[in-house]
Amino acid sequence: MHAYGAVFDNPDLVACCIVGDGEAETGALATSWHSNKFLNPARDGAVLPILHLNGYKIANPSVLARIPRDELCSLLEGYGYTPHVVEGHEPERMHQQMAATLDQVIGEIRRIQRQARDGDAGGRPRWPAIVLVTPKGWTGPKEVDGKPAEGTFRSHQVPLSDIGNRPDHLALLEQWLRSYKPEELFDERGAPRSELSKLAPAGERRMGANPHANGGLLTRPLRLPDIRDYAVDVPKPAAAFSEATRVLGIYLRDVMKMNVASANFRVFGPDETASNRLGAVLEETDRALVGEIRSTDDHVSADGRVMEVLSEQMCQGWLEGYLLTGRHGLFNCYEAFIHIIDSMFNQHAKWLKVTRDILWRRPIPSLNYLLSSHVWRQDHNGFSHQDPGFIDHVVNKKAEIIRVYLPPDANCLLSVGEHCLQSRHYVNVIVAGKQPALDYLSMDEAIAHCARGIGAWEWASNDEGQEPDVVLACAGDVPTLETVAAAALLREHLPDLKMRVINVVDLMRLQPASEHPHGLSDPEYDALFTTDKPVVFAYHGYPWLIHRLTYKRHGHHQLHVRGYKEEGTTTTPFDMVMLNDMDRFHLVMDVIDRVPGLGSRAAHLRQQMVDERLRHRRYTRDVGADMSDVRDWTWPGATDDGPQPARGSAG
Repeated sequence: MHAYGAVFDNPDLVACCIVGDGEAETGALATSWHSNKFLNPARDGAVLPILHLNGYKIANPSVLARIPRDELCSLLEGYGYTPHVVEGHEPERMHQQMAATLDQVIGEIRRIQRQARDGDAGGRPRWPAIVLVTPKGWTGPKEVDGKPAEGTFRSHQVPLSDIGNRPDHLALLEQWLRSYKPEELFDERGAPRSELSKLAPAGERRMGANPHANGGLLTRPLRLPDIRDYAVDVPKPAAAFSEATRVLGIYLRDVMKMNVASANFRVFGPDETASNRLGAVLEETDRALVGEIRSTDDHVSADGRVMEVLSEQMCQGWLEGYLLTGRHGLFNCYEAFIHIIDSMFNQHAKWLKVTRDILWRRPIPSLNYLLSSHVWRQDHNGFSHQDPGFIDHVVNKKAEIIRVYLPPDANCLLSVGEHCLQSRHYVNVIVAGKQPALDYLSMDEAIAHCARGIGAWEWASNDEGQEPDVVLACAGDVPTLETVAAAALLREHLPDLKMRVINVVDLMRLQPASEHPHGLSDPEYDALFTTDKPVVFAYHGYPWLIHRLTYKRHGHHQLHVRGYKEEGTTTTPFDMVMLNDMDRFHLVMDVIDRVPGLGSRAAHLRQQMVDERLRHRRYTRDVGADMSDVRDWTWPGATDDGPQPARGSAG
């Protein structure tokens, strides 16, 4: 799948992909054979799969080696390939056979491409594939300690152990290494003989110097439209609704349009691009498919640049290959199912970390995830689709590599999206809802807020430059809604209570500067959160992550986090936040419980909040919907002509 990602929009590139017969048993690899249905010979390069059939894994026979050759060839033919079998155990004869086969299949690839580029589509081509059959441990020791080695699973392990204490093993090792005739390969100084060195290709024809293997050399910046042209009008905060990802989809449509000539941007996803409200990109391009296209299909063509297949692993592999060869992309996915690629993310993040310190490797475009259809708005799918834990997984990686963004509204999502598409050598995780949600910030305010990554919202606060009695913090679109609504209730019922509302876009701002490049210094953090006042924090994911990020901070003992605690079902949006005690009424109760001296003074208000929770829960059970006072809630006075709350700056 990485090989296919590398050759998309790379018309002159042929990627030879060696597939081990053990690896071929994995689900991801078994699916990736279907990548040929997305390869357009008119504009893409080609992949030559070489299935290396040596018969064994670590301790077991490989499945494909134990089925008849004709069945294996039928399997590959069913996948749409023309298999060529190269089989034997005599090295010199095998070298000649392999060379002849390579000449043949490269000729087939060039014929397919020439025909397509001359305008003769001729249906989906059958690309060649090679089945290379050799013994396991080929040319190694044939027998060790009286047991067969070459041609068995034992050669997968260290074939000769304890060399220092086993003279017989040392003798076998010497015999093995001398079988390669080093005296014919190296001169008396130990250098490769000049006549052999001259056989190596020069310049970029050398495998390690191929610019496609150092994709940063080939990277061209994306041409990006001005996000202000896509801004949602926000004359007042929390007064009107928009669908954040739908707004971003319009922006991505024009990103696609502006980069058609350079052919260096694609959108990837497991059949969820339209579901995640990014469907506007289909106004500019189609979903890719090289195969039968029916009149009932919607925006499907061989020229499409939206890569959709119901395999998160294949989308991840394609995108990684695309990025590693210097291009740009976005992976959109339901939040709960991005976990499918956890281990693939691990390896890419590790590669980014290591290559940061290799000077000759140029930075590549960032791996960008957009996670939508998130935990708080799975109104129809329920518990199986409710899991925000990918963020927890991501933040385990090195701080210089990972970034996590939780934009609260559409304009902030535009600002974050633009930033991530311009960035290099990071993994950017963006979590944003697709359902109608309140807008809080104008575009200029959103740009400033996202650049800071965190800030106090003066229009929702009432501390007016004084030290607050309590801090209400939030990260994520739904937690922001509940926090702002809780602030409005507190302003109404406890007007003397001084509170500060803080919104976090860049989650890593919570860490100390010593732990993450984006982290706030201790004075900056203390100025926002105070050192001794209660902090009630509503967070999109599992609450303990916030504690983990802030455990070194002053006043951590005063931090109380609400978030997802694995309570879910198919229910209404407000019932979901009530199930997890993150609703506005419970946040008010948390404030009453934690501000010194407020418990007895606000006992009646606390009881009222308990009653409100019961009233709303009963309504959801009776009617199957949320009550209008939460479903249609806006900031008090924001949608009429009466006095507005003091707004101040967005930061």
